[in-house]
Amino acid sequence: MSETTATKFLYDMSEGDASMKTILGGKGANLAEMKRLGIPVPDGFTVSTAACVATMEAGGRWPDDLWDDTGAALTRLEERTGRTLGGSTAPLLLSIRSGAVFSMPGMMDTILNLGISDDTVEVLGAEADNPRFAWDSYRRFLQMYGEVVEGVAPHVYEDELTSLKARRGVAQDTDLSIEDLQELVATFKDVSRRELGRDLPSDPREQLRRAVDAVFSSWDTPRARVYRKAHGIPDNLGTAVNVMQMVFGNRGETSATGVCFTRNPSTGAKELYGEFLLNAQGEDVVSGIRTPRELSEMEEVLPTAYAQLIQTMHDLEMHYKDMQDIEFTVEEGTLYLLQTRNGKRTAAAALKVARDMVEEGVLTREEALVRIEPAQLDQLLHPAIDPDHGRSPITRGLPASPGAAVGQLVFDADTAAERGVSEPVILVRYETTPDDIHGVIVAQGVLTAHGGMTSHAAVVARGMGRPCVAGAQGIRINTAERTLTIGGTVFHEGDVITLDGSTGDVYGEGLELVPPQINEDFSAIVGWADEIRRLGVRANADTGEDAAKARELGAEGIGLCRTEHMFMASDRLPAVREMILADSEEARAEALAKILPMQQEDFEAIFTQMRGLPVTVRLLDPPLHEFLPDLVEQSLLVQRLELTGGDADELSSARALLGQVKRLHEQNPMLGTRGCRLAMLYPEIPEMQTRAIVRAALAVRERHGETAGVEIMIPLVAFAKELEVQREVVERTVADELAAAGEELDVPIGTMIELPRAVIVADQIAAHADFFSFGTNDLTQTGIGISRDDAEGGFLSAYVSDEVIPSNPFESIDRDGVGGLVQIGIERGRAAKPGLKMGVCGEHGGDPDSIALFEELGISYVSCSPFRLPIARFAAARAVLSTKK
Repeated sequence: MSETTATKFLYDMSEGDASMKTILGGKGANLAEMKRLGIPVPDGFTVSTAACVATMEAGGRWPDDLWDDTGAALTRLEERTGRTLGGSTAPLLLSIRSGAVFSMPGMMDTILNLGISDDTVEVLGAEADNPRFAWDSYRRFLQMYGEVVEGVAPHVYEDELTSLKARRGVAQDTDLSIEDLQELVATFKDVSRRELGRDLPSDPREQLRRAVDAVFSSWDTPRARVYRKAHGIPDNLGTAVNVMQMVFGNRGETSATGVCFTRNPSTGAKELYGEFLLNAQGEDVVSGIRTPRELSEMEEVLPTAYAQLIQTMHDLEMHYKDMQDIEFTVEEGTLYLLQTRNGKRTAAAALKVARDMVEEGVLTREEALVRIEPAQLDQLLHPAIDPDHGRSPITRGLPASPGAAVGQLVFDADTAAERGVSEPVILVRYETTPDDIHGVIVAQGVLTAHGGMTSHAAVVARGMGRPCVAGAQGIRINTAERTLTIGGTVFHEGDVITLDGSTGDVYGEGLELVPPQINEDFSAIVGWADEIRRLGVRANADTGEDAAKARELGAEGIGLCRTEHMFMASDRLPAVREMILADSEEARAEALAKILPMQQEDFEAIFTQMRGLPVTVRLLDPPLHEFLPDLVEQSLLVQRLELTGGDADELSSARALLGQVKRLHEQNPMLGTRGCRLAMLYPEIPEMQTRAIVRAALAVRERHGETAGVEIMIPLVAFAKELEVQREVVERTVADELAAAGEELDVPIGTMIELPRAVIVADQIAAHADFFSFGTNDLTQTGIGISRDDAEGGFLSAYVSDEVIPSNPFESIDRDGVGGLVQIGIERGRAAKPGLKMGVCGEHGGDPDSIALFEELGISYVSCSPFRLPIARFAAARAVLSTKK
C-alpha cells in the first residue's frame, strides 16, 4: 500500500488474527488465526471489507492504489510459495473467496483454479503426474469464472456437461476420461464465446481483478440482500475477499475435500459429524450435486489426514469455545483447512451445545447465554408430528434439519415466496442453490432429491429453523409439469405432504401436529436466564386454561387480563347485547346483574391458577358495537325480512337492533367511545366488573387459603380527571364488597398508557395511579398515526422492504419514536411518584429487541402471550448481559 493511502485495504494472512473480523471478514480473520496457531492453511492475503465498501460507495470504482497493492501482495505470495501466477513453470493457482463479517453460507461468490490456462494446464498435469486432474481443474475454472464473473447462466455449462456424460454413458463427473475433459474445455470456451460475444480474458492478473470485483458485487445480489434482511445483518458492512493458493482435493484418490462440524449441528451431540468426497473440490460437497460419504469412512482411505483432522477439530473448538463448521481439503495425503467458523445449528442443538459446554467447563453460564439467539428458543416452541400417527413414510432422506413441516408442494423459489406468505408450502428441488433463499425463508420446509447433511439446503435450513429432508431416495421431479413422483405415486403442485426433518421421513399427506415438548436443555437454559434477568415477566391471559399454561411456562403473574374476551363467549353474548340495548339504567343494571356471575366465574378460574402471583385485570376496553352484529349484515337482514314479508316480531326486533348498531357505529372506533370513555358514560359497567373481580378473589382465597394479587387497570386514559373519576368508582365498589364480606384485600389501581397525551401528562396521571402499564400496540398506532389493520395490509411491507423503516413497528418497537414516548412516560411518571411500577403489556413484551430497550429504560416487567414467555425470560437476561459488555 502506498504511503499516500489513508486506509489500509489489504492484509497478508500473517498480519491478521481473529480480533480483526470487521476488517478481514469472518473467513479471513479465522484463516489468519489458524495460521497464527500453526494449523495448516493455504497461504494468501485478504482484500478488506473497507475496500469493498469504498468500491460500492464509488459506484464500482476501486480506491486509488488498491490494484497496485493487490499486485504487490500477489508478488509477495509468489515469493513465499515459489510459484508464479500464469507461470510456464511452477504455476500458481488461486482461489478467490468471499468473507463477510457475519457468516452467510452460500450467499456470495467463489472462484476456484484461477491461473489455469492453455499455457499452464499441461505443466500442472506433468508436475502432479496427473493430467486428468489438470484438465478437470481447467473445465471447473471455465465454468465457475464464466458464471460468477462474466454472468453466463449456470445451466448453459451444466447442460453441456450433462450431455457429454449421457453420450459417454457415465453417471459421475469422475467417470469422464482425460480426452472427455479436454473436449469439455473446448466446448466451454465455445459456449462462453457464444454467450458473451467474445473470448474469456486470458491474462490471469486481469482475471484476478475481475474475480475480486465479482466477489465485491456478490455482496449486493438479491439472494444476499434477502439473507441479510432475514438475519438482521446490516447492508453497509461489505465483504472481504480472500485470495489464497489453491490446494487440490481433485488430485487423485489420495486427495479429498469435505465439511465437518465438531458436534452434531442437528442434535448438539458431541459426536463425529461430517462428509467428504475423494478426488473432488469443495463445491462438490456443498452444492449437493454429488452425494458425499460419511466422515467416519475417511479413516479407512486417508488415515493420517483423518487423525490430524480429528485433533484439529478438537483444538479449534477449545480455542473458539464454540462448535465449529470446518471446510478442509486433503491434497495427496496432506491436510489443509480452508475455513472455520461458528457452526450454524438447530435450536435444540444450540441449547444442548451451550449446556454441555458449561458442564464441560468450556463456558460460563453467562457466555453460554450470549451464544444462543432468542429466536432459537422460538423454534423449539413449534409443533411436531404426532408420534401416534400410524402412517408409513412414502420415502426417506437424510434428516438434515429437524422439525415438522406440513404444506403444499411448490417447485421453485419464486412460487414459494409468493404463495408461502398466505399458505404453508413445501419447497421441492433437485438441490437448492443460494438463489433459492427467498423461497426457503417463507417455506414451511424443504425437500431435495440430492445433497447431503452439509449441502447448501441443509446448512441454510438449519440456520433458519426450517425442517429439511435432503437427498430423498427415489424421487423424480418434473419441473416443467410441476410434479413429484415417489414410487408409483404422482404428486402435483398444491398437493399436501409432510416432512419430518428429525428422521428424514416423508409422508404423502398432511399429518396432525402436536404441541412442542420442552426438554431438560430448554428448561436449564431458561433457568439460568432467570438467575440473571432483572425484568419481571408476566403473561397476557384471559382464561383459566391460558393462566395454567402461563404458569407452566414460568410466568410471574398476569400483566394483562382482557375482560372483553370473556364477553365474546356465545353464552354471554345475549346478556351483553341486552345490556347494550337497554333503554334505561334499570334495564341496564338488570342485564349487568346477569353478566356479573359469568365474569366472576371466569375470574375465579384465572385467580385459582395464579394463586400467590399478581393478576392485572383490564376493565372493558373495546367499543360496544363490537358485541353487536355487523352493520351491513344487519341491514341486509332487515331488507330480506321486509322483502319476504317475514314474521312481524322478528322484523321489529331486527329493526331495533339495526337502530342500535347504527347509533353505536363509529367511523374510527379505535379512537372513539371505548376504554375509560365508555366507563365514564356507563359507570355501572366498571362497577359490575369490579364486583366480579373482588368476589372472585375472595372466593378463591376462601376455597384455597390463598388468592391472586389482584390489580385493576383503567384503559385508554388521556386526562388525569378520567383516571381520578374511574378510580373513585373502583375504590368505592371494592370498599362496598369488602365491607359486605367482612374481609380485607389490597387492590392496587393503575392505568394503561397508550395515548401520546397520556405520555406527556404522565406526571399528572401518576398522582392517581399505583402503576402504569404501557399498551404499546395502541401507543404505536396513535404515536405513529397509522391503523395497524390498514398499514400491515398496505404500505407497511413496502416501507420495510424499501428500508424506510427497519422493521414492522407492531412486531418490534419503533425505538426512536414509540420507544421515546415510553421513555418520556417513565421519566415523568416517576418524577411525580418515585418508584412507580411500570409494565409493558403490548405484543412487544415478547420481542427480544423490544425487551432490550425496556431493560435500558428501567421497565419493571413485560407481559406477553404464554408461549412467548420463555423467549421473554431469556431475552431479559440477554439484555442484562449486553449492558455488561
